[in-house]
Amino acid sequence: MPNVATTHHPAVELLRALIRFPSLSHEEGPVADFVAEHVAATGLAVERHGDNLYFSLGEGDDVLLLNTHLDVVPASKGHPFDPFDPVVQDGELFGRGSVDAKASGAAMTTAVLELARAGWQPEGGRVLVALTTCEEGGGMYNGLQDLRPHLPPIRAGIVGEPTELQPCVAQKGLLILKLHAQGTSSHAGRAHLGDNAISRAARDIQRLDDLALDRADPYLGTPSISVTTIEGGTARNVVPDRCTLAVDIRTTPAYTHAEIIDDITALVESEVEVFSNRFIPVATDDEARIVRAARAARPDATPFGSPTASDWIFLHDVPVVKLGPGISERSHTAEERIDIAEVEAAVDVYTSIIRHYFG
Repeated sequence: MPNVATTHHPAVELLRALIRFPSLSHEEGPVADFVAEHVAATGLAVERHGDNLYFSLGEGDDVLLLNTHLDVVPASKGHPFDPFDPVVQDGELFGRGSVDAKASGAAMTTAVLELARAGWQPEGGRVLVALTTCEEGGGMYNGLQDLRPHLPPIRAGIVGEPTELQPCVAQKGLLILKLHAQGTSSHAGRAHLGDNAISRAARDIQRLDDLALDRADPYLGTPSISVTTIEGGTARNVVPDRCTLAVDIRTTPAYTHAEIIDDITALVESEVEVFSNRFIPVATDDEARIVRAARAARPDATPFGSPTASDWIFLHDVPVVKLGPGISERSHTAEERIDIAEVEAAVDVYTSIIRHYFG
């Protein structure tokens, strides 16, 4: 018999309620309805754009955004409990979304609601919480990207993702290229009459292995280039006239994607197709006001750079810190779970960042 929860902390209770909604990408309506009712019951006005919802405290132009996503990935095989029936065991809360990223949403929401109940107002500013859709889907529609034009101008932001409450100040991007090697087909018995596209592709693989992108980001190091798939050839006795490579490039703010594309295009024999250029690298200066606020709230924490993408890319034009409760490596796993004490601590950390930011 699983342990019964030993805490009635409002953020933990809200998180348990959120986990009960199997809010896959494009299926966030019911959980958005629930959160809207939960917030409206406290007297704060809730705005809605599709299934993206937002609410705020304060009326000034200095807008601090707290954002995370409502959607989750499908359940994995081997969950120890029903993935959408939150269970507390040994001080940890199990369930899909407990880490990625409903704990951030529950803590952000609770922090702002508690500030409102205490009568606190950000002088000259506004704290805006946006809980958005389709972060996990990876398709062309993204909730924050769709919502952002409907929000007031943002001065700074916190993106809620599992960082163990450490402030993330840089995040890698993802550039995916396809290299199309063109050759000439012939019978393999008369290979000299053909031009082997796989051989051309192999030469390009070696060129990519030798390419030095050596400008280093202080938090993320240097970009990495990996050839991840190769497709070529039609029959064992035919010299292939085409071969396609997929190239996965994990980028850093030290290079623009355009620079990397130009360098590779000049280097290889193959035709270069930009397959995905959407996930740009992002970083925030150490002296930015939001970073100073995060460090004041977590004086023993160490700012770091993250290899994983998030909705930060849709806030690339403003200073952002990525910060939230939970261990990132548990995201999307059957063992997804979060320490209850960390959920409670997250409320205090978000509250402290908000106060320091406006202080």
